[in-house]
Amino acid sequence: MTTHETSQQPNARFEPVIAITMGDPMGIGPEVVAKALCDPAILRLGKFVVYGQNQPLVDAADRAGMRPFWFRIAKENIPANRGVAAEPVVLDYGHEDSLPHAHAPSRAGGLLSKAFVEDAIADALRPVGDARRVDAIVTGPISKESWSVAGFKWPGHTELFAARCKATRHTMLFESPRLRVALATAHVPLMDIRNMLTIGRVFDPIDLGYNYCRQLGIEKPKIAVCGLNPHAGENGLFGDEEERVISPAIEIARRNGIDVRGPFPGDTIFIDAAAGKWDLVVAMYHDQGLIPVKLLGFDRAVNITIGLSIVRTSPDHGTAFDIAKKNLASPNSMKAAIELAVKLAHAKFVQATHAKEHGVKDPALDALSFEDTDAE
Repeated sequence: MTTHETSQQPNARFEPVIAITMGDPMGIGPEVVAKALCDPAILRLGKFVVYGQNQPLVDAADRAGMRPFWFRIAKENIPANRGVAAEPVVLDYGHEDSLPHAHAPSRAGGLLSKAFVEDAIADALRPVGDARRVDAIVTGPISKESWSVAGFKWPGHTELFAARCKATRHTMLFESPRLRVALATAHVPLMDIRNMLTIGRVFDPIDLGYNYCRQLGIEKPKIAVCGLNPHAGENGLFGDEEERVISPAIEIARRNGIDVRGPFPGDTIFIDAAAGKWDLVVAMYHDQGLIPVKLLGFDRAVNITIGLSIVRTSPDHGTAFDIAKKNLASPNSMKAAIELAVKLAHAKFVQATHAKEHGVKDPALDALSFEDTDAE
C-alpha cells in the first residue's frame, strides 16, 4: 500500500459503541474475544457489547490467566432502554447445555452463532439516538458448515449482512499491514467464476474500494486489477475474460475519475502492491486475493464488508476447532478488526456531522453505503 494517507484522528466528541459477536461457541471465538477485551489499549477505544455466552468467555479468560471485567446481562432480561456501561457488557444467550462436547461443526453452534449476528445487525440498524444502537459490528469466526447444518441458506457473514442491510452492491475487502485487497467474487466454486464474472462484478469492487480508501483518508487511491487467466490472458491466448469483461470495467472506472490500471497477471501484481505501489488490488476470486494477504499478514489481517449501510469487520481466520480451549489462539487479528471498526465508525460520525452541518453528503466518506446498482 502506498503511504499517502491523510491523518484521521478520532473525534473526541464521539465514543463508538462496538458490537462483538462471539462466533461459533465451539471454536476459538470466545478465546480471541476474551483476550481482546482484557487488553486495556482496546478498551480505551470505545464501549463494547458482546453478543454471545458468558461462561465460554469467562473460561477462556481463566485459561489465559486474565481477569474478566465485564458486566453480564441475560439476554431475556435486556431492558428496552439498555445503555452501555464504561466496561464491556456481555449479552448472555446461555444454552451451554445444548452444545456438543466435540469441537466441531454442529447445529447448536450454527443456531447460536447466527442468533448473535442477527441481533447485532438489528441493533446496528436502529436509528441514531436509540439506546440499543451500536456503531459498528466485529464478527467472531463462524463455521459455515454449522450454518448449513442448522438450515441457513447464507454461505457466510458477508451474504447475511448484505441481505439484512438490503445492499444492492457489496464486496469483501481485506486489510493487512502490507496489502489491501477487494474481491470481484467471493464464496463460489472455482468452476463457476468464469460464468459469474461480469463487467459490473469487476467494476463494483473498484468503485466501492476507491470510496473506501477515500474514507480512510487516502486522497487519490491507486488501484490495480488482477486478470483472471495466466499471464492476464496473454492477449486472448489463455482466455478472453480480460478483454471481454475486465478491461471494459477498468475503462468505465477510469472515465469516472478513478486511477485504476490493469489487468495485471495475478502472480506478480502483489509483489508491487506489497512494496507500496498500489493502495488497493482487486482480485477476481477468493484464493487469488486471500493467499497473498494471509501469507504476508495472517496474524493482523481484517475482513471488511464494503457496500453496507453499517460498519462490519472481522478477524481473517476461522473457527480453528482443533485448537479451541487450548489457550493457543492469537487475538491479534481480532484486535486489528476492532481497531479498524473504531476507525470506520469515527469516519461515519464525521460523515453524519458533515451532512448535518452543511446539508450535503460527502461521497468520499460514504463507501459503506453505496447501493444504487444491481445486486450480485
